[in-house]
Amino acid sequence: MIRYGDETWNELSFTGFRPSAEKRDRQWVDVELRVKTAEETPLPTDLIDFSILVVCTHAGFPMQIAPQDEGCDCEYQLTAEEKRQIEAYIATEPVQALIRQAANE
Repeated sequence: MIRYGDETWNELSFTGFRPSAEKRDRQWVDVELRVKTAEETPLPTDLIDFSILVVCTHAGFPMQIAPQDEGCDCEYQLTAEEKRQIEAYIATEPVQALIRQAANE
């Protein structure tokens, strides 16, 4: 993760995700991810309640990926590799099924 304004960062390696999905409207489904990271790549210590918001289409395509702390935007951004890990997870069938279920509610 990269803290805004910093020139150095740590690349997180995600080891687990706990997803929840909620239909926002006729176009978007919000997927909130609680994450576990590898022991050698811990989350920054100044984060209190970290999660990742993935805004997806009803068809399950991720359009926006935003790190959050305590349910709000935070001063960190994800690296391209971190986003790739998240996109790969979102593309798995169990998460796609969760998105479809939320979209149909």
